[in-house]
Amino acid sequence: MLPELHTPIPGPRSRALAMELRAHESRNITYVSSRFPIFWERAHGTNVWDVDGNRFLDLTSGFGVASLGYTPQPIVDAIYEQSSRLYHAMGDVHPSVEKAELCRSLSRFTFEEWNLGVGKVILTNSGSEAVEAALKTAWLATRRRGVLAFTGGYHGLGYGALTVTGNKPFRDPFEAQLADFATFLPFPACQHCPWHGPGREPSTCLPDCMNDFLRQAEILLSKGEIGAILVEPVQGRGGEVVPPDWFLPLLRELANQFGALLIFDEIYTGFHRTGRFFACDRWNVQPDLICLGKALTSGFPLAACVGKERVMDDAWPESSGEALYTSTFLGNPLGCRMALESLVLLDAEPWSLRVETLGNHLHAGLRKLQQASKQWGWIRGLGLMRGIEVLDARGLPDPVRAGRIVEAMLARGLIILSGGAAQNVISFTPPFLINEAEIDYALEQLAGDAILNDSRTANQNKSILLSSK
Repeated sequence: MLPELHTPIPGPRSRALAMELRAHESRNITYVSSRFPIFWERAHGTNVWDVDGNRFLDLTSGFGVASLGYTPQPIVDAIYEQSSRLYHAMGDVHPSVEKAELCRSLSRFTFEEWNLGVGKVILTNSGSEAVEAALKTAWLATRRRGVLAFTGGYHGLGYGALTVTGNKPFRDPFEAQLADFATFLPFPACQHCPWHGPGREPSTCLPDCMNDFLRQAEILLSKGEIGAILVEPVQGRGGEVVPPDWFLPLLRELANQFGALLIFDEIYTGFHRTGRFFACDRWNVQPDLICLGKALTSGFPLAACVGKERVMDDAWPESSGEALYTSTFLGNPLGCRMALESLVLLDAEPWSLRVETLGNHLHAGLRKLQQASKQWGWIRGLGLMRGIEVLDARGLPDPVRAGRIVEAMLARGLIILSGGAAQNVISFTPPFLINEAEIDYALEQLAGDAILNDSRTANQNKSILLSSK
């Protein structure tokens, strides 16, 4: 359903709650302005209702979590049944049945599906923790402390995950406390090529770019200090950046050649988001370790690191009664049950075909925006993970205007985020249930003078930095 607004945005109850939250929450968490935020009261399908009764169309899936839409009935039924029976257990001592079933299921959907044998699982509470579990695995398996990571990458904000996150605004305030085991190479974003200048599509990437990257990577890996290569197959928080086709296969070859583990962070891209079950399937490249989260549970804080059986067993010793990696809520029964039900739903329909089709429709609409105004720059992404740059009159990134557009779109009943390394990318990661009419409505709101005028008249001294992970 399309938006339906009854009060100014934000409405009186949302404004009052924002002031209450502002009085008690750290001021660095929730962005508050005269036009932001709304407070959610309920959600269903592609729609969110706020406390003032306004209905919004969500183009974010709640940070990529609600790929199946909000409150799908099988998930609701599973929550009710599980919570009435068991919603906490002792994850690494006396676990629940659901934990065992989820580990088996994750093996089936990853390494068994790839015909690479059994996958071994470490369940965690967040994507950041899943990345850190993968980093610990790589250290134990290789005894090399170095990690090769990439500019623009986002892997979470815990100190281990932050160390390998190539996003300076998040790193810089804590640089003095971070370890020095991460080395960064440019992520090959063709239309902003780090080697030979901007202006190309990934399909026309110059051979020299691959050779330049290969030379830099070989120099680093040949030192024998790097035990892991960590990468998002498609960058999410970095602005929906798709690498050229040579990139992932080359990383696989380099990992094999130099004895490093290849880690794919598919927390955002997993479970059909890019038009494949996993983004890496598009290039037919398999990792040694894969990190999963977000859409895995459709709404519960649970994530996973899944690795090849040989890699995991070589790295981690048998438990002697005190696990080296655990937490109080590891393998929470409610989260595991939600993940199991989500995986059933994700496997039951040809979601990738729907995502690919709708993604192409969205891309075509973004292309029309781009052709109509020089405000819009590079279009990037795959499936229902798309972005478009906001540019100023000089053709440079315009993060302030991007933030104003996010606020102006909210006033039109559309929940959307900005992202990218320069915070100038309008991002689209809607639920898979979205239809073409809803996509067209959103694009209509972005087009023309109305959104430009609204964004110009917003508070000139405010900008918005919204995290999509």
